[in-house]
Order: sequence, then C-alpha cells, then structure tokens
Amino acid sequence: MKIKDCVLPIGERTCIMGILNVTSDSFSGDGIYLNPSEAAVRAQEMVTLGADIIDIGGESSRPGAVKISETEELDRVIPVIRAVRNAVNIAISIDTYKSEVARQALMEGAVIVNDITSLRHDSCMAKTIAEFSAGVILMHMKGTPETMQKSPVYGDLINEIYLYLKESVVLAEKAGIDPAKIIIDPGIGFGKTVQHNVLILRELKRFRDLNKPVLVGTSRKSFIGELTSRKINEREFGTAATCAVAIINGADIIRVHNVSAMRDVVVITDKLVR
Repeated sequence: MKIKDCVLPIGERTCIMGILNVTSDSFSGDGIYLNPSEAAVRAQEMVTLGADIIDIGGESSRPGAVKISETEELDRVIPVIRAVRNAVNIAISIDTYKSEVARQALMEGAVIVNDITSLRHDSCMAKTIAEFSAGVILMHMKGTPETMQKSPVYGDLINEIYLYLKESVVLAEKAGIDPAKIIIDPGIGFGKTVQHNVLILRELKRFRDLNKPVLVGTSRKSFIGELTSRKINEREFGTAATCAVAIINGADIIRVHNVSAMRDVVVITDKLVR
C-alpha cells in the first residue's frame, strides 16, 4: 500500500501501528506526550523498535470519554504531528472523526485518517480525505464512546459488522477515496462485550472477504483484563496472545502500545503462518 511517499508492506508481513496518545485521559494511562519534543522522541523510539505507522490521537475514545472541542484537539495534535513529521520518515495517522482536524493534520504531514465513526460523524470527512489522496481506516463502532458499552446487543454480530464496514467502503469510494488506500477495522472494544470481542477474533477471516487490509486493535483493552483479572499495565501477555490470534486469522496491521514486545509477536507469528 503506497500512500504519498510511504509504503506499507501489506501482505508481505504484519505491519505495526504504534499508539501515540496526546491526551491526559487515555484508558491505558500512557497519554503523556503533550509536549511535542517528548512526542517526537517517543515516535523515534517506536520506529527504532519496529513501528510502521505512528497513530496520533488527541481525544480519548475510551468508554465514557468526554468529547473535546475541535480547537482543543487541534491545539493538542498539530504541534505534535509537526514535530513527529520532522523526526521520523514513516506513515503518520491522525486518529480523529473531525474533518477540520483531519485537514490540518494532513497538511502537516499525516497520510492516514483513522476515523472511529467510519466517515459517518462528519459529512466533510470523506471529501477531505479524498482531496489529500490520503489513506483511511474505517472502524466499526456501535453507538458513541459515551454510550457504546451500555449493554451492546447484536442479532448477528459478525454479519452486522461486515455489512457496516461494507457500507463504509462504498461510502469512501463514492467520495473519491482511492480504493487501494482503504483499511478496515472491526472495532474491538467499541460497543462489544467480552464474548463479542472473542468472537470477532475467532471469525476475523470473514472480514477479508471485503478485500481490504484488516487492522486489529486489542492492546491492553478491558476484555483482556476481564478474562485475566489483570490491571491495565499487566496486560502485555494477554495483548500478545490476541495479536498472535489476529495475525493467524488474517490481520494485516496490529495497533499497539508496546511496539517492542509486539514486534516479537509479529516476527514469530508471521514466520509460522505466512
């Protein structure tokens, strides 16, 4: 997958997206990179450790998270993107559902928009991404971060997510987004119970029928804690297990906090199954 000057070896090996939270209320407790220079150093470390993409987000999407204004989000992410762009030469993703944040991030050097609303929140988002010839990550979410974990119910979990993502792909392509730059994400933890998340990982191959790269983000999430009774900072082994299963079942990209540890998971799992 070629986006601007960045090439992601989709299909050759599993790519690693490193999470860089520019927020003080990240569920994982790692949202400390509000200082652009610190963020740039952390980005450099992740690249050295094996990251293929740096995903920068200024607004928490954890369950129950409070929304922030467009202005506050821009104040958080734009200086960081500028600093990271000057520090590393890999793909930068902006984690936002606001088109103006996406626009300014793309102007500063981001090349992918990671939209948890799958282009459904902001009617200008798809057009903005197409205008910049950027890549997009289309994620499934039931409800909003404020409501998504309040007893989510599905009639047919996998089929409902599949159809939602299929509609999102059509929406993106009709808006002029390059079909070769679209990534899909079934949205682990976004409006799903523990058993929903387990089933998604088991049935991940179903989403490959959409003929788009599949991204999976399980890192340190609450379902791992519920299954293992581990605190957030104790969930690396659980995360590793879910990443391995995701790769075995067809994930092309894993989104993680601990790039170093998950790189080893990727290298070994790829060697065994690719």
